[in-house]
Amino acid sequence: MRRAALAVALLVGGVVALDRALPPDLSRAQAVSAEVTDRDGATLSVFPVTGGVWRLRTTVEDVPPAFVAMLLAREDARFRYHPGVDPLALARATVQAVAHGRVVSGGSTITMQVARLLEPRPRTLLSKAVEIARAYQLEARYSKDEILGLWLTLAPFGGNLEGVRAASLAMFGRPPMGLDPAELALLVALPQRPSALRPDRFPERAAAARDRVLEIAEAAGVISPRAAAEAQAAPVEAARHE
Repeated sequence: MRRAALAVALLVGGVVALDRALPPDLSRAQAVSAEVTDRDGATLSVFPVTGGVWRLRTTVEDVPPAFVAMLLAREDARFRYHPGVDPLALARATVQAVAHGRVVSGGSTITMQVARLLEPRPRTLLSKAVEIARAYQLEARYSKDEILGLWLTLAPFGGNLEGVRAASLAMFGRPPMGLDPAELALLVALPQRPSALRPDRFPERAAAARDRVLEIAEAAGVISPRAAAEAQAAPVEAARHE
């Protein structure tokens, strides 16, 4: 018993020491575009970060509640309850991959996606293990809304656009709070395949992905059937605003 207790103590001590020695690196999320605003806080001009990337700091308060609801319905329905990793989602993804002979769904939580966005690396089993460990670290350090803020700031939207506010301004010419359900659903869909779904290049693909988000949101009770139908009938915005 004493040996077992000692082994557990050493293991826990090693995990804690490793966690403190290698904390999550938030430098990408902190490197955001400089903004010029008017007296009311409206964005007048934006300057890109290194590499010509447009990345604006975005918090949960910067987006409509409907956007967060759509995002969680599409990406991570149990986000508010799991500790960073969702065993049910990982098990489902594994079963689907075995059944279909290919990856059908990734099983990654929002927190795991944040870990990958903070420290991009090749998609390997080792990388997935690192993402899982980082997800636990993030959940131990930050609130759920803070983790969502990291996702909202770093999510890729194709080309040199990163983050929901930058994408909203570039694609629609206004901030997220001014978007309708069709536009919000499009922003939820794009980070899945940002290059392949760019609405300025592939509007039909983008529309199909948007409509899928609306279907999921309707099934989850986030949006009414009538609102979902109206949003699906709306054309996809394809222009890129300065």
